[in-house]
Amino acid sequence: MQPTPVNPYLKTKILTASPQELRLMLYDGAIKFCRQAVPALEQQDFEGCYNALMRAQKIVLELSTSLNHDVAPDLCEKLSALYTYIYRLLVDANVQHEAAPIEEAIELLEYERQTWQMLIDKLTNEPGEAPADQDVTQTQQTAINTLSRSA
Repeated sequence: MQPTPVNPYLKTKILTASPQELRLMLYDGAIKFCRQAVPALEQQDFEGCYNALMRAQKIVLELSTSLNHDVAPDLCEKLSALYTYIYRLLVDANVQHEAAPIEEAIELLEYERQTWQMLIDKLTNEPGEAPADQDVTQTQQTAINTLSRSA
């Protein structure tokens, strides 16, 4: 089986994105793949559902592992627990072939995406020092591998 070619436009977009924009793209990808899983499940396309949920799970795992616990340990602990819960919802949906856990995961991811977008907007509109860039190479690679496959 040959690997799916990487979309060059998306790869450039990912490699030039700020860490904040990259995280937003990960939320978008997770939501997109969850949304693809629901109709696949309804059509009893279990392979399509599985593939979409696995891609969403990889993104949620990346969101969790990329948290910087040194900056805000309490917040990161809560976010890590939330991502673990979302991940578990996606696993349960895959195993039980039920849409309800996917819908709950979408709701939580959309809320987190909106919160993250509000934070980006606030940082953009307020003068001052921007957060220090972290090493985002792993996150970029996950985004390229997960988001660039044609869906």
